[in-house]
Amino acid sequence: MPQLRKIGLTAMTPSPTYTRQPWSESYSEIIDVRSKSEFAEDHIPKAINLPVLNDDERAEVGTIYKQINPFTARKIGAALVSKNISQHLTEYFATKDKNYHPLVYCWRGGQRSGSMASVLSQIGWQVTLLEGGYKTYRAYVRQQIEHLTQKFTYQVLCGLTGSAKTHILHQMRLTRSAQVLDLEALANHRGSLLGEQWQGKVSFQPSQKYFESLLVEQLQNFNPHKSVWVESESQKIGNIYLPQFLWEKIKQANCVEIQIPIAVRVKFILEEYPHLVDRADILKWKLEKFKSRYGWDKLCQWHQLIDAGNWESFVQDMLQYHYDPTYRKSIKRDFTKADRVLSIPNLSDSSIDTLLDCLLPNSLALT
Repeated sequence: MPQLRKIGLTAMTPSPTYTRQPWSESYSEIIDVRSKSEFAEDHIPKAINLPVLNDDERAEVGTIYKQINPFTARKIGAALVSKNISQHLTEYFATKDKNYHPLVYCWRGGQRSGSMASVLSQIGWQVTLLEGGYKTYRAYVRQQIEHLTQKFTYQVLCGLTGSAKTHILHQMRLTRSAQVLDLEALANHRGSLLGEQWQGKVSFQPSQKYFESLLVEQLQNFNPHKSVWVESESQKIGNIYLPQFLWEKIKQANCVEIQIPIAVRVKFILEEYPHLVDRADILKWKLEKFKSRYGWDKLCQWHQLIDAGNWESFVQDMLQYHYDPTYRKSIKRDFTKADRVLSIPNLSDSSIDTLLDCLLPNSLALT
């Protein structure tokens, strides 16, 4: 009887490698194999989500593990993982070439990422596993928040609601190559009821953890020898809190206050936030939070202006009655180094360009 010859796969296929510092290397892409809900809470920026167990499957295996026995759970889990990896192979990995080099991670760098990495390695791809998984990455983010936020000198742009601070900072970045940290963009929230990003009745903000991941990614792209411009904010933006290390540095920064006529501010708000007019029902629902503070009579007055379509009067009254006093109080409390005040008559391109000449006297406008 002829003797069967063994085929040595180990000589033909690379084994997965491990790293605890994936940010110091480059990869074809980063694959997070955790469930959809785990990925949504936080993940490495630019990672893609290819779960080897979805949320329901993960819950099922966990229940069996606790209520029946671990061996049964592992059998069922292995079958589900194999099924899902097979689906990813046919639907996602089929077009990858032989030089494909992914980084793979799960929660703790255990069975889920190991299963995916093992299969991809057997195909012939060089795969790197994040040792310790997401928990290693999260510890890195916490360390970087403390370290990076201390490296920069910050400049704060102040101004009453509707002063187009975000727009001015965007122009500063686009036309003068200034370093701008747009905290409202990272938090997906415009910092107030009037400017809040609305999707139905819910503002979809990132989780606190993912906001911090995005913050670290942004700070890593900045030059520590140049100032970082930020908009005056409270420590809380919607449901997101600025990390304490960053908040303390911003409060100590020099501030420049922008002053713009109230009529210009009203016009800007109505142009910038059309949802105020388009979704008056949501606006009135959100105004309910002011009832305990200003009373039913004031709330009725605002409702009447909304129902009459008198939007300019509504916005101006909101600014003068609520937003301006609140903003002045917070600026006085949090930002003690407001050493300059600059006024512009309107928000035309020429006015903003003149303003930027004052804010960045040594910069050259990009044409």
